Amino acid sequence: MNTTTRTLSITALLATFILSVGCTKSERNLTIASASEDDRIVFAIEELAQALRYELVEVEFGEDSGADIHFVLVPDHDEIDPEGYMLSRTADQTIEVLARDAAGAMYGGLELAEQIELYGMERVKEAAQNPYMEMRGTKFNIPLDVRTPSYTDMSDAAQNNMLEMWSFDFWKEYIDNMARYRYNFISLWSLHPFPSLVKVPKYPEVALDDVLKSKAQLNEYYDLGAVGIDAPEIVENHEVILQLTIEEKIDFWKKVMRYGKSRNVDFYVITWNIFVNGTEGKYGITTDVDNETTRDYFRHSVAQLFRTYPDLAGIGLTTGENMRGVSFEEKEDWAYDTYARGILEVAKEMPEREFTFIHRQHQADPAYIAEKFTPLVEQKNIDFIYSFKYAQAHVFSATEQPYHEGFVENIGDLKTIWTLRNDDAYYFRWGSPIFVREFIENIPYEVSQGMYYGSDQWIWGREFTSKISNSPRQLEVVKHWYHWMMWGRLSFDPQMSNERFIQILQEYFPDIDANKLFQAWHEASMIYPVTTGFHWGSLDFIWYIEGSRSRPQVAKNETGFHDVNTFIDFPVHDKSGNQSIPDYVNMLRAGTSSNLRSPLEVAAQLHQHAEEAVGLADQIEAANNAELKATLHDIKTIAKMGKYYAHKIAGSTYVALYRETEDKSYQEKAISELTEALEYWKQYVDLAMQQNINPIWTNRVGHVDWVKTTNLVEQDIAMAKADTR
Repeated sequence: MNTTTRTLSITALLATFILSVGCTKSERNLTIASASEDDRIVFAIEELAQALRYELVEVEFGEDSGADIHFVLVPDHDEIDPEGYMLSRTADQTIEVLARDAAGAMYGGLELAEQIELYGMERVKEAAQNPYMEMRGTKFNIPLDVRTPSYTDMSDAAQNNMLEMWSFDFWKEYIDNMARYRYNFISLWSLHPFPSLVKVPKYPEVALDDVLKSKAQLNEYYDLGAVGIDAPEIVENHEVILQLTIEEKIDFWKKVMRYGKSRNVDFYVITWNIFVNGTEGKYGITTDVDNETTRDYFRHSVAQLFRTYPDLAGIGLTTGENMRGVSFEEKEDWAYDTYARGILEVAKEMPEREFTFIHRQHQADPAYIAEKFTPLVEQKNIDFIYSFKYAQAHVFSATEQPYHEGFVENIGDLKTIWTLRNDDAYYFRWGSPIFVREFIENIPYEVSQGMYYGSDQWIWGREFTSKISNSPRQLEVVKHWYHWMMWGRLSFDPQMSNERFIQILQEYFPDIDANKLFQAWHEASMIYPVTTGFHWGSLDFIWYIEGSRSRPQVAKNETGFHDVNTFIDFPVHDKSGNQSIPDYVNMLRAGTSSNLRSPLEVAAQLHQHAEEAVGLADQIEAANNAELKATLHDIKTIAKMGKYYAHKIAGSTYVALYRETEDKSYQEKAISELTEALEYWKQYVDLAMQQNINPIWTNRVGHVDWVKTTNLVEQDIAMAKADTR
């Protein structure tokens, strides 16, 4: 038997800790054995060593069944799927982690490490889990360079994170956390990333050295289709923030993708089209759909991307954003002639390699696409899948969504991954496993291949809004750890219980009643979907709850603030069970009834969530725990936001009733409610500003300025006092 003993580097630190405090749970070394030295299993063993922080840990690689914990790979196990695992105890009390592959062994090891943290080694429970969703990813709009931007670049979030995109320390920490949260891929979204990622032999002058950031005075708003953000005054007025040759950039991204593989996290590149940012007119490349040089350039770029990055799992595209005045058929012809032909070329060139091709179902017909892309569908080493924006821009609206219904009817035998967009909760720590579980379970399973979760208005890089921060600043996915963990974990296992989440909170904050924190966090978090389920603005530029605003043209005013008139006019989400203000007014006038939740009942629901959140949070003593203080502060801040929207919805309803009936009692109620709304807005701003930097500049709704918005909130009262609209 060929067995090697390897003590992890962490063990020496653990031993030093044990000797220094004089406390060990064991007088002997605890042994972890694995037949495989795969990096994913090693990562799980490192996490186990952290969990066994009072034990001396030795690791043996080889066929040894006498260890305390044993990782066993059974490739043909009938009950275990890829990435699945079983935890069991043998007769001699050895804990076995069984899996078909190293990925499953890693997840089983992470489950075991968590159980040891929560229950102790002696009370580890047997478990078996296959992944519910095959693909569980993140949507990351990546600001690579002013010359190769993402949709989100015109924002503080992107401008503060451009340099981080070229930091291996950032990606290492990000990937490690994605693995812990059970995500298995990262999708990098860009208008046109190729000049920053590859050097195409036929078009070598397109490749870009260095990382550039604009020094120009940027406007508040840019075209919603990202047209114009490569204007000469933006690109040419720049500074070099990092000196890198294209060869060094390639080496960097190879390293990042290779590290991702070591944590079972694949990388995908997804683009919007047709954008040619960074080409600067070289070789005659343009955005013209009929430009044969452009088509050839894209085709070569796609192929070269895969030749350059052996660990790149796939590529995806959207047609339509910058193909204005072009027919649907012409768009798909361009997509096939460029991206499809490019990936087909390398798929045939490398038959042993697996590729994924993602076609977003956005401004497109899935049946036509399937026929057009038949060669990809039939290519054995290409997995052709769709992507669909499941809840528009707001997963925090309702746990059931209607937008996919026509798409599902036309998808045929192909599968889709669902785009789950959070363009709601950026500042404040959100957390309701109850909501997320129900949301995921309502996604149509039979046509699903998975999901990816993220934003178009925010870069989930390092946070930049906290007034009190460490250096370097926290990753957003660490600040919002509970939020990101629940979407990943519940996509892997939607049966993960509330009890387990409570136990995790108890381990994270050991000196409190975690039941109270779990419930307080849930109550506060429900303010987002209750409000947006009533005040439904489907896309990111139509509604941002934390700022109560949109683009000005949506709000039909000069500021973008959602005033009383906007709240009266906006529809409700189709699956929210809510009744709009106009429908409620018409119902009362007609003397009829409805099973839908009235606007005043929605207001009452918000009051209840806010009051219960604060009542429970007030019972929790944060002591000197900075993270707990920040979390409780966010819960109370969200509650104030909820009270504002409760009074705003009620006040807007009474304004509509007064306008319809001219009954002065409705006007008096409106003034009263909107006066209360102003008070709670001030309290919301006061709490929010204690912990956060504001104003901020967003790419979809412009400058979010809580203090300036106070004057606009006050104007709602004047609207209520007016005799007419």
